[in-house]
This record gives sequence, C-alpha cells and structure tokens, in this order.
Amino acid sequence: MSKRIRGRVLTGTALALAVSTVLTACGGGGDTSPSSASDAKARKEQAAEGARDTGAAAVEEPLVATFDGGLYILDGKTLELAGTIELPGFNRVNPAGDDAHVFVSTDSGFRVLDAVRQNLTDITYEGAKPGHVVRHAGRTVLFTDGTGEVNVLDPADLADGEKPEGRTHTSAAPHHGVAIELSNGELLTTVGTEEERTGALVLDKDDKEIARNENCPGVHGEAAARGEAVAVGCEDGILIYQDGEFTKVDAPDDYGRIGNQAGSEESPVLLGDYKTDPDAELERPTRVSLIDTETAKLRLVDLGTSYSFRSLGRGPHGEALVLGTDGALRVIDPETGTVEKRIPVVGEWREPLDWQQPRPTLFVRGRTAYVSEPGTRELHAVDIESGQKVTSVTLPKSTNELSGVVAGH
Repeated sequence: MSKRIRGRVLTGTALALAVSTVLTACGGGGDTSPSSASDAKARKEQAAEGARDTGAAAVEEPLVATFDGGLYILDGKTLELAGTIELPGFNRVNPAGDDAHVFVSTDSGFRVLDAVRQNLTDITYEGAKPGHVVRHAGRTVLFTDGTGEVNVLDPADLADGEKPEGRTHTSAAPHHGVAIELSNGELLTTVGTEEERTGALVLDKDDKEIARNENCPGVHGEAAARGEAVAVGCEDGILIYQDGEFTKVDAPDDYGRIGNQAGSEESPVLLGDYKTDPDAELERPTRVSLIDTETAKLRLVDLGTSYSFRSLGRGPHGEALVLGTDGALRVIDPETGTVEKRIPVVGEWREPLDWQQPRPTLFVRGRTAYVSEPGTRELHAVDIESGQKVTSVTLPKSTNELSGVVAGH
C-alpha cells in the first residue's frame, strides 16, 4: 500500500559564485526566477534561525565527511571545519536532495542530518542494512536492503522537521537493491533475493506492475541520463529503461560487470566502471565504460590507471570524471571517450581489499570536484573547468566517505 506524496516540487537553488571560489550550483542549472530566489533566501534565513536555536552557526553549502566515530561538517566554500558530530559505527552519507540535509546510513537505518544547522534530527527510516539513496525528478528514494522496503519522499518536506509522508513499496524479497522514481510517477526497482539478483521491474503511479526484465544478473547501481533514460548495471552489461521499455546493452565480454554508474541530465551517455574477472578477490580495473542511451552502444576507455567505486562523477556539462589511483582526476568527453584533462589532486594510492576502508573519494557539486585524501587527512576542492586546485584543508582525523547537500534535482 502507498501514501501519495504531496505534489510539491523542490525548487532548484541558483548559486552564483565567482570562478575563483568553490562553485556549488547543481550541474543542470537552477531556477533563477524571482520566486526561486525568494524561496532560497527564506530557506537560508530559516536555517540561520534554526542554527541560533541550537547554538551552532549556520554552515554555508555544507560538506559532510565521515570518520571513525563520527561526522565532520565543513563549509563548502572555504573547507573550514564547522562542526563535529559523534556517531559510532560505520556510517555512510548521501545528499538528501535539498540545500540543507544529508542522509546518514547507520547500522539501524537512514537518519536525517541537518548539515546547515549541524544537527542530527529525529527523522529516521528504520531498517537493517540501509542501502542506496537516489535523487531524481524532485524525489529522493531510499532502499533498505535488510527489509526490501522502498521509501519515496519529497526532500523539500524535510524542512518541516517531521518525517515526510511518502510512497512506500516492499520488494518480494529483501536484497541489495536500488529504486528510482521517474517524473511521471513510475517507480523502477530491482528484483532479487539475498542469494541472487536478476533484474528490475517498473510500477506505475498506482503501484501496478507495467514492465519487468530479469535479464540482468547481479543487478547493481543506477544512473539517469538526459531524456530520463534510467539504467541499472549487470554482470554482462547494462539494462536501460526509457519510454516504457527495457533495452539490454551487452558487454563485449562474457563477464563484463558494470556495477557502478554516474549519469548527467546534460548528456545521453552514462559513465560506468568495468570489471572482467568474476573470481578476483578485488579486481582493480583500468577501463571504464561509456554507454550511449540513445544508440544503445557501449564504449570502453582505457585510463592507464586503476580506480575504485568511489572514483566516478559527472561535471557541470556532462563531463565524465574518474579519480585514478595515480592521484589524478581525469576529465573525459563522454561522446568521444577522449581524456581532455588530467588534473593532479592527491598522491598515489591503492584500493584496500575491504570496501569499508578509507580511500580517496570523489564528490562533485556543480563546477567543483571535492576529493578526500585519507593518507594525509586532507580534503581538496578543484575547479573542474579551469583544472585548478582551489583550496585544501587538513582535518583532525582521516576521513572515509564524503558527500554534501545538493539541491535542485
């Protein structure tokens, strides 16, 4: 059964910043109408008032980094450490979809962090093994692996301070899955069990199944491209859903796993990883995949360096971004596969065997690529267009995951 989400759509926040500063507007551009500007001003004033209530200064365009035992909240412009929240355990962070909140995945479920006010709120989506957080078309979707539950919410409702009313769906069986709601109300969600994941199905806005494809072994991850082409990765390629139909794009190898993807509303091409050894304890790939959702063609690009699942991102114009273990951020033209820039950011590194262990992590917001460097306890901000490192900061402890607020989706 479902509760329908209130029909309010989150307004994109237009942030105008100079080239020499860290730019944080959403890649597709925000709504610059007078009403949008007044809404943004009102939200900022509300956040400042809330920060005064809690005794903490309001943080501008905050970033959130996890460390062993808590969360760091940083100013997105200066990278100055604004506050620390103690939170034991292995925690993960994802944008909630507005300009103030971040979802924190804990051992008991998803918790909402008001990063602007430096306050871990009481809003919680309980459930074992909280997994993917997906933002698309003004909606944010949570998938809880331990229960198979899907929760859809309007992130604008988080500003009310109470748990938003939203749509829910429970999978036939718990599994490590992902879901995304499209602009027309269709909900795409993965199909699988704890032992095997096989594909995806689509529900209409009344929760009636309208499409299914189980030709996607090991389904993992999601991304959306221009024209609302939505894809999930498979162990033998990628599965695309668009205009009511599924299309399978086969990998050039019998085993060609595309488990992590990054999309952009500015490009029809998706960026994915690419692994070919099913028996490896940890494969360190040197090729990435570029999947054209308009032609259903897949191209492989050899980077000459390995990377990790936290290395993929997209730039403000749809550029494909990959942080290599050689320490450089590569800017790739998704249409041609040409590496247009190679920006040195961090020192050389090696991906650890345990996926929960720290490694340099890429988080992209607007024109800025934020890159953590756990080995030196540093965090760097890079202007993607100029290729220049804008600023860096050294933190008290080594960080693991890196995220921040991202509005306007």
